[in-house]
Amino acid sequence: MSAFHNTKHAGFYLTTAICLCISTIAHAEKRRTASATEQEITPAQALSVDAGLHWLSTQQAEDGSYGSLSHYGPHVGITGLVGLAMMADGHMPGRGRYGQVVDKCLSFVLRHSSESGLLAAETSHGPMYGHGFATLFLAEVYGMTSRTEVRETLRRAVRLIVNTQNDEGGWRYQPVRSDADISVTICQVMALRAAKNVGIYIDKSVIDKAIDYVKNAQNPDGGFRYMLSSGGSAFARSAAGIAALQYAGIYKGEEIERGLQYLSRFKPPKERTVGHYFYGHYYAAQAMFLAGNVYWTDWWPAVRGELVERQSPEGFWRGQAGQEYGTAMALIILQMPNRLLPIFQK
Repeated sequence: MSAFHNTKHAGFYLTTAICLCISTIAHAEKRRTASATEQEITPAQALSVDAGLHWLSTQQAEDGSYGSLSHYGPHVGITGLVGLAMMADGHMPGRGRYGQVVDKCLSFVLRHSSESGLLAAETSHGPMYGHGFATLFLAEVYGMTSRTEVRETLRRAVRLIVNTQNDEGGWRYQPVRSDADISVTICQVMALRAAKNVGIYIDKSVIDKAIDYVKNAQNPDGGFRYMLSSGGSAFARSAAGIAALQYAGIYKGEEIERGLQYLSRFKPPKERTVGHYFYGHYYAAQAMFLAGNVYWTDWWPAVRGELVERQSPEGFWRGQAGQEYGTAMALIILQMPNRLLPIFQK
């Protein structure tokens, strides 16, 4: 990690790195045996992940929330992403080194479920982003714990997603059937896929309409526009579009191939200034992972190296929605080779 070479912090962080290396070696071996290859997991990456997880564990609020370092305040979506980042390393509610952190994340999300099913705690212009991420988190937790209270909250959250799909087949910032955009839509599609994986009923027509919406948002260059009515192709929205099709069950075909080809133009480190960096790379890594073969083996070392390089000496990443958000997103990406989150499986 190049940040450890910062001369201002060199002495302190060299000591920290040495201490972390003891646990990192064991963690790296555990990750490799989980089915990751030695080419996917590197010592620098393992050290980076351990530092990031430790930093996140020190930032949790008393109520279990994350997001206080962002302009949103306590946020169910950011809290859910942190929980997923911990679970990607094998920590479960009440189990593992950071099991208590995950348990408190879960409690916070459950406390902020309404009768309508909406998961929200923050004052935000777009609660459906947070709702999608939080629903995904609940689905992954339920799949690994089968807790009754989680299932009921998850069922209501899914019902809200289904009931707010608009006529085009997508979703927008607010939980109402009005317009739609590709970036909110992928959050809901991924949540629906995770819920379906753990036994929550999702009518096929909901997925079919979402597929039509996403396909209609693809441009001739293979990228995706933000809304059906307007917008050229861009990195983050195109990564979301490809991932949405994949999580809807489409892994091959002309739309997927053109989309992957478009996305390949943005392989790090060629595009360090892409908009919505962490959001885009979160979905791009998933798209390449699910595509597999040369797409994954070409993309993975590039994004892994760039993320390790971008990490701060303290262990966090700076994201558009705050350090907790950026760190959670980076850690989920870096731990994809662990293959511990069911949502990343076809």
